[in-house]
Amino acid sequence: MGKPLFYEILEKPATSCAIGICSAIWFYIQKSNIGYSHVGLSYETALEGHYWRIITSALSHISVLHLVFNMSALWSLGVVEQLGHLGLGVQYYLHYTLVLVVLSGMLVIGMYHILIQKFKLEYFRRVTAVGYSCVVFGWMTILSVKQPSSKLNLFGFLSLPISFAPFESLIFTSIIVPQASFIGHLSGIIVGYAVGWGLIHGMNNYWAVTMLGWTVLVFVFSLKKSGTFDLNFLEIEPVTDPSLPSVRFFAAGTGRSLQMSTLPDDLLIITVVSE
Repeated sequence: MGKPLFYEILEKPATSCAIGICSAIWFYIQKSNIGYSHVGLSYETALEGHYWRIITSALSHISVLHLVFNMSALWSLGVVEQLGHLGLGVQYYLHYTLVLVVLSGMLVIGMYHILIQKFKLEYFRRVTAVGYSCVVFGWMTILSVKQPSSKLNLFGFLSLPISFAPFESLIFTSIIVPQASFIGHLSGIIVGYAVGWGLIHGMNNYWAVTMLGWTVLVFVFSLKKSGTFDLNFLEIEPVTDPSLPSVRFFAAGTGRSLQMSTLPDDLLIITVVSE
């Protein structure tokens, strides 16, 4: 007899939060009649500067079957949080989940670019990716490298050896969810191997917070710039302000001058000239 669900949730706090967030977003999408074009990531939207879609596409699901598959696999992969003795654990899980979301989204766009520009496959301009699959496939891959003896349980009855799970699941998903993004899944696998083999490493709290901060900034400002949502409360101030003091260094003949000026109410001009 297994552990009560409550105790499993406590042992997998980050996984449980991710499942809760994705499920809540799916419910909101269904209630609001939101489609792929509103939250998904595509080559055209990336060219338009909709970088915020890297995040929204990862957390959004349109099909309930897609949601159930991803969340079922993610729950099984939550065992990573319990492997602190192997150098994994909750912090490792949080750090590299962020890496998987951001880098796999960027890799998707990069692969679309190559397919469109190099191989002239214009079809991929219209392909829109959604779903947490990039993260799920990434963690499958990382676990297959770090803990190859593990098994992946899907839907509570299907058990796959973790060593083959990434590619088995890639085929399985393509069959049961034909509209699922093959490129998105593959990008998760590639980033997962890069993490598992140590090509991407060194994430700690400092780098995780730094990466998260930049991700939030890019998300907010690209969302503001795209005009997709009304963000009138957010104003981006110009970098230069004529009312602020200005300092200039310049050469005058054979000497050097320093000028400092403030405008307009109290006029102050300081000039230092050395010949």
